[in-house]
Amino acid sequence: MIANLSRRGLLGGIAAGGLVLGLGLPRAQAQPKAFGADGMPNGWRDDPKLFVAIAEDGIVTVTCHRQEMGQGVRTSIPMVVAEELEADWAKIRVTQAPGDEGRFGNQDTDGSRSLRHFFTPMRHVGAAARTMLEQAAAKQWGVPVGEVQASNHAVQHKPSGRSLGFGELAKAAAELPVPDRATLRLKDPANFRLIGRDTVGLLDNRDITTGRAIYGIDARIEGMLHAVVARPPVFGGKVTSFDAAEAMKVPGVVKVVAIDPPAIPSEFQPLGGIAVIARNSWAAMQGRDRLKITWDDGPHAAYSSDTYRAGLEAAVRQPAKVVRNAGDVDQAMGSAAKRVEAEYYIPHLAQTPLEPPAALVRIANGQCEAWACTQAPQATRTRLAERLKIPEEKVTVHVTLLGGGFGRKSKPDYVLEAGLCSQAMDGAPVKLTWTREDDLHHGYYHTVSVERIEAGLDAGGKPVAWLHRSAAPTIGSIFAPDPKHELPLELGMGLVNTPFPIPNIRIENPEAVAHARIGWFRSVSNIPHAFAIQSFVAELAHAAGRDPKDYLLELIGPPRVVDPTSLGDAWNHGEDPQRYPIDTGRLRRVVETAAQGIGWGRAMPAGSGLGIAGHYSFVSYVAVAVEVKVDDRGALSFPRVDIAIDCGPQVNPERIRSQMEGAVVMGVGLATSAEVTFKDGRVQQNNFDAYELTRIDTAPREIRVHLLPSADYGQPLGGVGEPGLPPVAPAIANAVFAASGKRIRQLPIRDQLTT
Repeated sequence: MIANLSRRGLLGGIAAGGLVLGLGLPRAQAQPKAFGADGMPNGWRDDPKLFVAIAEDGIVTVTCHRQEMGQGVRTSIPMVVAEELEADWAKIRVTQAPGDEGRFGNQDTDGSRSLRHFFTPMRHVGAAARTMLEQAAAKQWGVPVGEVQASNHAVQHKPSGRSLGFGELAKAAAELPVPDRATLRLKDPANFRLIGRDTVGLLDNRDITTGRAIYGIDARIEGMLHAVVARPPVFGGKVTSFDAAEAMKVPGVVKVVAIDPPAIPSEFQPLGGIAVIARNSWAAMQGRDRLKITWDDGPHAAYSSDTYRAGLEAAVRQPAKVVRNAGDVDQAMGSAAKRVEAEYYIPHLAQTPLEPPAALVRIANGQCEAWACTQAPQATRTRLAERLKIPEEKVTVHVTLLGGGFGRKSKPDYVLEAGLCSQAMDGAPVKLTWTREDDLHHGYYHTVSVERIEAGLDAGGKPVAWLHRSAAPTIGSIFAPDPKHELPLELGMGLVNTPFPIPNIRIENPEAVAHARIGWFRSVSNIPHAFAIQSFVAELAHAAGRDPKDYLLELIGPPRVVDPTSLGDAWNHGEDPQRYPIDTGRLRRVVETAAQGIGWGRAMPAGSGLGIAGHYSFVSYVAVAVEVKVDDRGALSFPRVDIAIDCGPQVNPERIRSQMEGAVVMGVGLATSAEVTFKDGRVQQNNFDAYELTRIDTAPREIRVHLLPSADYGQPLGGVGEPGLPPVAPAIANAVFAASGKRIRQLPIRDQLTT
């Protein structure tokens, strides 16, 4: 566990006892709890003894059970606890929970749900701890508990003027029973000092900026070995034969180990191959380079992006599986005054976190310990136990900070590789690191997609018919024999739940076979769906001779509340549709806010243009307005971007702004330069020279974030980490058309403006 400690402190663990008295460190429970659909344990107890520790000096340590990868959760969760606890923020510290679903509930950090799911439970934790401190003070003073009140890190008895600090009360409070949730008194949001304020800095900020923070790639144990793996260059391939003689001659190389290929579907298992274990990482990489391996490329050896794209394009031009149907599209299309159609292509993408996957594993005395930059510690723990044949209760996963994740680090194949290498070395600690080339060649890729949309317009340019066919290999292909159709969760990412009140609408999902590992990527299938739909809306506006922003608002329609299940969305981002309906009024407001921010409608010089897009995802509403400049050589620049988000109540506004700024910068890269292509089953990009991220000279000059206010903390929270990304690319594409007259229908843009 990490508590802003030194490296020695991290790797040695935190011992119970010492100054940590009250409310204890997390403790084991006899039986794991069952979990509800929201990821929280059924029968959740607001038990501060799992999440709060108070030392004699009053320092409060909050255990964060979700993973930090830049989104600020290791600050935001302690903020919520500290608010209800009435703690002094200067005395708050954070420690990271190990992977243990039985104690902490769902710890998989994805889906923009950490605060969405745990805002209220963490308020209860803080309120329960505060109540126990107040009860301990009242008992010590012999006064009714109603006469005491916690404030500013102490409990006061106003009638007598007496006061006791949290540290003085911690031990006695820890001996009290945890109060029932029904008896807890939550703060009036009007009195919040931390939640919703911009005055709180990141708890990890000093450690991160001074280089003291511990990431997966920083983990160290004395005497540890280093490993890299030569993996099959084609997904589903395997080793036919290998010769390690030259590799063993490299000074420092100690062993070469074969890793069996996984069964298909491969889920989170390693791809197989040959591991080189050495006394330092350089020797391991040099040894890998000298391996002589003969590969059987397997069933995906012919996979090439060009031919696969052609197959997807053919698929979307034919009738396919209907996933939403209303009215009579064919009849309405046939009688329409005008028909418009377009196809959009989005390539494979790689998450490329700046810290590639890395893990350190040690097996000793029947116990397995892992230190890893993982988004999913409980899945990591379970898969380690299964693969190494060690009881799960004897596996400990220590979670470090993540140098980015974006979905890649929710799949623990790299931790299993480290575990297998340690096991091959009789349990010696082995640090396994992926290079950037490994990360690009052997990842879990965002799905490639072709989206075809047709619309029939009436005489006034309003759509009366809408046909959308979406073809993409599914994430489900890593879990089951290739299902060939998108899962309900993918269909519910801006496809079937498109909230346009068009009377005749049909959405179809052709088959698409997966030839690579498909995995979560920030915003997942919202990216292709938003790109296609929001680009097509702008095309319809042009066909109708209308302003794109006004046309988009007209398509969204008047403010209303829509049950997503009525649109065929069986998923709704995992939320209760009654609690989280689609509110088109909120979608309209973010579009209007972004447009107002960028000065929509102002005169633009030649070669410049404005574009706009809006999207609903992860139960939040985001719109992006972009100013684009296209110079005489076709080079793009972005003088300004305005992004507006309505995520409901805001816990940490500073982090929301940071997430929106990051989404814009990432979105610029997806729109302009990022692409993974395959030839003969092999990824063609090796490093950032070919898989280009947004660089400082191509980033927007100015990004303005507009947070739509909501002070109603009884309203459920929306997601923040992912919803900012989907509208960026279509807003850019629409702005490019306004600036140049060039319609962008495939990503990335690259040199489309120079040809």
